[in-house]
Amino acid sequence: MFGTPQIQSYADARAIARWRLPWMVFDYIDGAAGEAHGEALNLAALRDIRLQPRVLVNVEGRDIGMPVFDHGGKLPFGISPMGMCNLSAPGADLMLARIAARHQMPVGVSTVASTSLEQMIEVADGHAWFQLYISGDRSGTDRLIERAKAAGYRTLILTVDVPEVGRRPRELRRGFKMPFRIGPKQFLDFAMHPRWSLSTLANGKPEMANFTEPGFEFDRTASRAAADWDLLDRLRGQWTGKLVVKGVTSVEDAKTLKAAGVDAIQVSTHGGRQLDSAPPPILALQKIRAAVGEDFPLLYDTGLRSGEDAVKAYAMGANFVFFGRALQFAIAAGGEEGLRRYCDLIAEDISVTLAQVGKTNLRGLSSALVQDS
Repeated sequence: MFGTPQIQSYADARAIARWRLPWMVFDYIDGAAGEAHGEALNLAALRDIRLQPRVLVNVEGRDIGMPVFDHGGKLPFGISPMGMCNLSAPGADLMLARIAARHQMPVGVSTVASTSLEQMIEVADGHAWFQLYISGDRSGTDRLIERAKAAGYRTLILTVDVPEVGRRPRELRRGFKMPFRIGPKQFLDFAMHPRWSLSTLANGKPEMANFTEPGFEFDRTASRAAADWDLLDRLRGQWTGKLVVKGVTSVEDAKTLKAAGVDAIQVSTHGGRQLDSAPPPILALQKIRAAVGEDFPLLYDTGLRSGEDAVKAYAMGANFVFFGRALQFAIAAGGEEGLRRYCDLIAEDISVTLAQVGKTNLRGLSSALVQDS
């Protein structure tokens, strides 16, 4: 039986997950590119943003809901696309889909999800976006796009910050592979974590569920260096729904993407997993907002751990935000109840933070809330 009362913060969820997960799985979820300096800089930048408290403002009637595209958004955040979520616990993908349906918020379904894109959007009751990695010869890409259309997806997330997979030393040291492979080191690792291993064994080895047909494969480490603006133009013509481009920190790229007709930009550094020397995306968000204007939709992920972090991202210019690895750790720590508990904690934290800064909702938050430290 999972115990969830002790989950009061990201640190709690991460600590319990670290104890319960095999080392290889924990390092895959927790790891970052290079020496993790870029990830640390972004976390420090988020931490150091100061919000100005206000007093004697009537904030009794607070509403934290935030719609995005055609989602009602009972909660003001979504779920970032994450590959092989079922490594955190059997059925983790479906847990994320169910909570997305419950709160009418989007769940990003990764190209390398461990549950099929068709099942995910069905369980999420339509509250799912498909995240696309470009394949080398584009044949696999086109096939996935057609499947997403047929399944009823209305929003496509094109991830553009992986021309080559970043070097993540913690993954490499543990021998992490997709498809999932077990060697002597991994066998010992799993033997040291019997609860996870027995549960995973009973439910079947996690796999890249969108690539189970013979001859239809995905190479996670394949080069995507040939992707360019012409490819974006072709994709924009091919996809009639909403098109989100994820993985942007450059002001110039953001302006070009806006001119190219994308529907939204997701400011992100892939959770710090691609380029260790990339700029902190929370600071890039503010610069991009100034460049693209107040009306263009900007989404944000990377480094969010708490509701207060989410309020800071809204104040820096986001129209909507996404949580990633924090939710995987909540699942690893407490299963579906742990996930619900963590989402409730984020929501409570957002509401309390709004009260502290004298606001009743997240609409129209601006950098005027941010004070120099």
